Amino acid sequence: MVQGSHVGFYLRKSLSVGPFRFNLSKSGIGLSTGIKGFRVGTGPRGNYVHMGRGGIYFRQTLPISPSFEKTRFPSNFPEQQSSSIEFKEIESGSVSQMVDSSSSVLLEEINSKSIKPRLWPWVLGLSLCLLTVLIAISSAIWVICSVASLCAAGVIWAVHADKLRKSVVLFYELEPHIEQAFQSLHNAFASMIGCSQLWHIESRGNITTTYDWKVNAGASALIKRKAVTPSAGSPPYFQCNVSIPVLPAGRQRLYFLPDRILVWDTDGVGAVGFYQLNVSSGEQRFIENGTVPSDTRVVDKTWRYVNKKGGPDRRFNNNREIPIVIYEAIMLTSTSDLQELFHSSRTGIGSTLNSTVKQMASAISETQRIQTRV
Repeated sequence: MVQGSHVGFYLRKSLSVGPFRFNLSKSGIGLSTGIKGFRVGTGPRGNYVHMGRGGIYFRQTLPISPSFEKTRFPSNFPEQQSSSIEFKEIESGSVSQMVDSSSSVLLEEINSKSIKPRLWPWVLGLSLCLLTVLIAISSAIWVICSVASLCAAGVIWAVHADKLRKSVVLFYELEPHIEQAFQSLHNAFASMIGCSQLWHIESRGNITTTYDWKVNAGASALIKRKAVTPSAGSPPYFQCNVSIPVLPAGRQRLYFLPDRILVWDTDGVGAVGFYQLNVSSGEQRFIENGTVPSDTRVVDKTWRYVNKKGGPDRRFNNNREIPIVIYEAIMLTSTSDLQELFHSSRTGIGSTLNSTVKQMASAISETQRIQTRV
């Protein structure tokens, strides 16, 4: 059963980042701050003050200062080891090369904020050191409690300060055809989640010797894989008003935004346009040494240790039959050196993802043509 609720599509009209609230309206994006009953902010029609409770409100438009007016918010046999087999990583290139002209400003902001050091660990460490010293010198209880309260307040302040310093806020107002295409992308991810198993293939090694072929059930290649689970989420310190499908891929994570794919790595962040992304897929026979997923077709069987003719090698007492199943190999590549390989236990997932990626690219291209004519 497909559980689409895990990546359900939504479009928020407001976002809160610390004391600030971003609001989306037909006129544009506004920003406000304050408490309930009293908020000060700016919007497409100017800065404003909003006061009142109980249904009685007062709104005053304030003049925009020149400085503020310029601001913008922008068939294999897995997991066996052999010393004679050389495993080659199936991994994307450097994210620094994954940049298109439309993403350069966004990536610059994300990367510049991501490298800012977090304050709260330092404040917490200093607080613990101070409290340790006070306890060591046998300070009065009321002194320790007072300092502990101040330290706790300092840590809370540092956490909020980090959120403001490092957060990237991204608002989307989607045209109907973009929203429809993005919903189809969410549906494709729901199908991936509905699979019994989805693996990211980390590396592959071809079998070249007869001995390795015999002791690995007659497989032509070995792979190293890791089970992954697509979901909906956001990168650290990233605020967005739409749900973002996420696909883990080894040390990287792919975030499918409505206009591009962010490739999030420990070394930085890259971007791939939907028009750059290529999704290829095909059925593949796989010798499954582990548990066979419930939605997988079993098409044949082999032996853990095989002889030259493919039958069981009688020299091994613990020889057992192993099923051969059909998995779907899904390869994601781009002209900017993205290269990630996945296996799904159910076939048809790759073709669905491919069609939705093309639909997204077509919808974005249509929007750009309309904007050009206007």
